[in-house]
Amino acid sequence: MAINLQKGQKVNLEKKSPEGLGEILVNLNWNARPVKQGFLAGLFGGNQGIDLDLGCLYVLKDGSKGTVQALGNAFGSLNQPPYISLDGDDRTGAAAAGENLRINGNKIARIKRVLVYTFIYEGVANWQQADATVTIRYPDAEDIIVKMDTYNSSNIMCGLALFENQNDQTFSVEKIVQFYQGHQALDKAYNWGMKWKAGRK
Repeated sequence: MAINLQKGQKVNLEKKSPEGLGEILVNLNWNARPVKQGFLAGLFGGNQGIDLDLGCLYVLKDGSKGTVQALGNAFGSLNQPPYISLDGDDRTGAAAAGENLRINGNKIARIKRVLVYTFIYEGVANWQQADATVTIRYPDAEDIIVKMDTYNSSNIMCGLALFENQNDQTFSVEKIVQFYQGHQALDKAYNWGMKWKAGRK
């Protein structure tokens, strides 16, 4: 069984251990295979594959904030601040495991908010073709599914899910699936207050 979140819906993660929530795995899987749409579509990039990147914005309880993502080699750390790490960078979508963010749920008292996002590093913003799905897993609990079921956007950035600290005991998780022009626009929408500069992998 799994919980399929609807847009705007929130659920609280269930704490099953006195130590905390355990490791929270946020998995992104997508279809990167190009769809052949004819010669004219090819001229305008319609036959191009997609490279989706998974990442997050975070704010810790001590006020420190930042991002975990492959861009800029900001892979984070699970056992040291920010207590969030990115496994690697799947540039093709072909890896069966997709891309994974890990959140240390036993350090919840130190984490205030986490906004999980994906953005198109390379390829045309064809979100329907990407058919991306986020699965949130943690010990002894049902999977939480965040399906990207809104497609018609030419923006390259999509806010996926918002984790918010609830009394240092658990996280609430809200399905967002909202599109933005880039990191700065996403930051502004959620009042993160970070300074941005261009980066490359």
